[in-house]
Amino acid sequence: MWAKQLVAAIGLSLLAAPAYAQQPASDEDPVVAVVNGEPIQRSELEDVARGLPEQFRQMPMQMLYGVLLDRVIDFRLLSEEAERVGVGDEPGVEEALARARADVLRDALVEQAIAEGTTEERLRELYEERRQAEDFAQEEVHARHILLESEEEAQAVIEELQGGADFATLAQERSTGPSAPSGGDLGYFQRGQMVPEFGEAAFALEPGGITTEPVQTQFGWHVIKVLDRRTAEPSFAESEPQLRQDLAREIVTALVADLREDAEIERFTLEGEPMPDAPEAGAAAPGAGDPAPAAGDAAPDAGDAAPETE
Repeated sequence: MWAKQLVAAIGLSLLAAPAYAQQPASDEDPVVAVVNGEPIQRSELEDVARGLPEQFRQMPMQMLYGVLLDRVIDFRLLSEEAERVGVGDEPGVEEALARARADVLRDALVEQAIAEGTTEERLRELYEERRQAEDFAQEEVHARHILLESEEEAQAVIEELQGGADFATLAQERSTGPSAPSGGDLGYFQRGQMVPEFGEAAFALEPGGITTEPVQTQFGWHVIKVLDRRTAEPSFAESEPQLRQDLAREIVTALVADLREDAEIERFTLEGEPMPDAPEAGAAAPGAGDPAPAAGDAAPDAGDAAPETE
């Protein structure tokens, strides 16, 4: 069954995938087939694999290889036949090819601009700029927790703790979470790195404090103990992914602004009439000028489920 689903998924991904120029074969990118004298390289299969649904991307390449190779060969044959019969000369196809070419050129220009502008020096300059912000340093807590299936079980554990039981020992014996072997130790974390209910409860405690009521999340019922609190600055390595994303946005926004400044642009309504109140030519593309989060901020949705709280 999965093989049929894979064939269908490959078909969709190939239909949507742009065609890039063939690169010379190398040891890292060997030829995996030759069709009518034209080579197919491993990178073509890898490009197709990256466009597959998640369930197939998780599978080893060796499992997908045979089906991927057959489908890439099939699509190469179809492309060659289209060239032979002159399908590309039909008006609608010519327009689609022109649009595809424009898309490839646009993406290549953006990638080139980002690659040239994203230097180690600029990233570190941006990091130092972010360090000056008052909210750059983030509060963290070091906590343990015991995850249980019911509120009654969690309440019983709280009563045992209030009677003098050792938290780490109870976590090892009772917790259903993956951190049980380490006594429920979650290490240091920021508020936004946990689900909201867990984060709020943990950050309401002082070091040594234990929740007096069970805390419910989608994973079950938690008993939480805070061991320590601190304020820590994200390191450059921790901040780098977000810095790269923000710098890329900055580079593309500046590139578009420069192009708009030198371009002659006329705007029209949906009916084709001249637009009286057109936005300024330097306006950023949708989303390009959105405020960037501080380098130390948690990535969106990153706290939806910390692995240890499951």
